[in-house]
Amino acid sequence: MRDGYGRPTVVRDAAARLGRTQVRRWAVVGAVALTAVVWPGSAGAGAVPGCAAGTGPYQREMEKYVEQPVDGRQSVADCVAILAFQRSAGVRPADGYAGLATYRMMLVAQARKNPNAAKKCPVRSYKVACVDLSRQLVWVQQGSKVLYEPVPVRSGRDGYETRTGWFRVYWRSIDHHSTLYDNAPMPYSQFFSGGQAFHGVYGDLFKGGSHGCVNLRYDDAKRLWKALRLDDAVYVWGVKPGTWRTADPRPVAEVPDESLAGDPPPPPAVHTPPPVDGS
Repeated sequence: MRDGYGRPTVVRDAAARLGRTQVRRWAVVGAVALTAVVWPGSAGAGAVPGCAAGTGPYQREMEKYVEQPVDGRQSVADCVAILAFQRSAGVRPADGYAGLATYRMMLVAQARKNPNAAKKCPVRSYKVACVDLSRQLVWVQQGSKVLYEPVPVRSGRDGYETRTGWFRVYWRSIDHHSTLYDNAPMPYSQFFSGGQAFHGVYGDLFKGGSHGCVNLRYDDAKRLWKALRLDDAVYVWGVKPGTWRTADPRPVAEVPDESLAGDPPPPPAVHTPPPVDGS
């Protein structure tokens, strides 16, 4: 059967169900229900309305996540399962293609239950904004409680890497515009290191890199604005994929929570706008 848009209803229904188990079940149903038609470069995958994508650069990673056979070659079942995940995660376009945006949202989904499972972000009695450059994620925690669930970010590109270590939010501007990069809009800016800030963007978050700022989708930046305050701690670690860092990230000191060592710097006596900013 097909819906009002000409799509197989199995594809529509799969996308409406959340969770990897459901995705896997409906992918199997889709593989049985749909007639496979080979298209160039697809390694034998089935071309069906609404799910005609070929093999993507993150095929194996997505096959593993949606619990399909990991062979790096798109199949009807792969396409339907990936498409269902894309629709549940809000990825656009939702076409079954295992591209960068889909992979990045898969990392978000993986991290949602316990973003700090690897214990890379220091656990403190106060609020800490955790920025994982390697996975390109940010979340906010206090003790073992996650106050702001992980969302995708875009950090500094090669030559403009986001600085690592402990920082504090020292200046906030809800409707900021860059003084350095063509008056570029930087909504919900929260500066934490020189000109580097958390802020929203209007374009595609998954393309390229910033000039050092930690970019978020507009709605995520708006929610982060509500989650943080002046003087809140920020901890940044890791390396953005595709960049080369000349200095090793500073390690977290293994010290008691009460110690000053390994903690963020004290808040500045006066909060003043940064002299320059990134985007």
